[in-house]
Amino acid sequence: MAFLALGINHKTASVDVRERVAFTPEQLVEALQQLCRVTPSREAAILSTCNRSELYLEQDQPCIDEVLAWLAGYHNLSLEELRACAYVHQDDDAVRHMMRVAAGLDSMVLGEPQILGQMKSAYAVAREAGTVGPLLGRLFQATFSTAKTVRTDTAIGENPVSVAFAAVSLAKQIFADLHRSQALLIGAGETITLVARHLHEQGVKRIVVANRTLERASMLAEEFGAHAVLLADMPQELVNSDIVISSTASQLPILGKGAVERALKQRRHKPIFMVDIAVPRDIEPEVGELDDVYLYTVDDLHEVVAENLKSRQGAAQAAEELVGAGVDDFMQRLRELAAVDVLRAYRQQAERHRDDELAKALRLLQNGSSAEEVLAQLARGLTNKLLHAPSVQLKKLSADGRFDALSVAQELFALDEGSDKRSQ
Repeated sequence: MAFLALGINHKTASVDVRERVAFTPEQLVEALQQLCRVTPSREAAILSTCNRSELYLEQDQPCIDEVLAWLAGYHNLSLEELRACAYVHQDDDAVRHMMRVAAGLDSMVLGEPQILGQMKSAYAVAREAGTVGPLLGRLFQATFSTAKTVRTDTAIGENPVSVAFAAVSLAKQIFADLHRSQALLIGAGETITLVARHLHEQGVKRIVVANRTLERASMLAEEFGAHAVLLADMPQELVNSDIVISSTASQLPILGKGAVERALKQRRHKPIFMVDIAVPRDIEPEVGELDDVYLYTVDDLHEVVAENLKSRQGAAQAAEELVGAGVDDFMQRLRELAAVDVLRAYRQQAERHRDDELAKALRLLQNGSSAEEVLAQLARGLTNKLLHAPSVQLKKLSADGRFDALSVAQELFALDEGSDKRSQ
């Protein structure tokens, strides 16, 4: 049995590479089933966000090369290019990595809460695909429990620090008074919801939510007193928008240079602040070449994020200790589970011996033997049968020079070396 956590993230790969390795929601079930079919992975889950794409696997023996080859092939990358930015964690380290990710300790924004929900979604999709079994299932449950403890017992998530918060903070630096600004939000997922909340709290004059489906956009807009439109209506809204923040799951850019140029002309070249949080990117990179556009990607938010992390640094050490305790507890429980099959087989064997000796005892009683004699023979027979196999094996191991096994037996049977001497 081996646990693997393998992938790339914002620390090891640029946004260009991350968007090429990202999985769309529609791809996940098929990708998981293919992963288990063509690699020696008995259980698998995939976490794919704007900042990371990771595979969580359970294998009989670690087969890292096969998994890397599959991941590279699936996304049409060269194996060398993937190896240059991929990381692999095994067993205890894999467990620790998953728990750190779920607790927000490995995020671009320390302690950000969205990642736990994303990991829960990854687990749900893997269950839907039928690629999560008892071992990876237990690991996910332990991971969720540890992340919850970190949130409850530390201050790592108290302050509103996230990519969404960083984007709004940057907008405040560019626009002195957000009360006079209009914001166009593209998408209606968790990140955009957070952005809308922060903008609403800052008193932005008007918020417009553009989404592929009007129903989802309307639900979000209603929560924050915003206006909902379809993606097709973006050009009209772009003309009046000072702030544009986008985060969708689109595989192709949905806002191009031409559309922004036309909007700028109608705005008389009044500047537009744009943040593209999506991976793959929603806004064509060429938009950033326009003189009156300030375009930022998730990678550009590092500096803003760093300024907002200071309040969480003190809680990070406490969180790391809780993660360490979570890893130790899970691995101990896993080792205990490894003994279950042996204990079950040993109990079944002992119960067969018991039943055999009990049947003999009942026959002797029916034939008129005294109860005292039958009980004594029952005790002797059961004792001899229970001790026979261990005695034979211990003598063999001793003859082979396996004295370590004798020490293990002493511990296994809870024997006190001095007990025989005291009884004499």
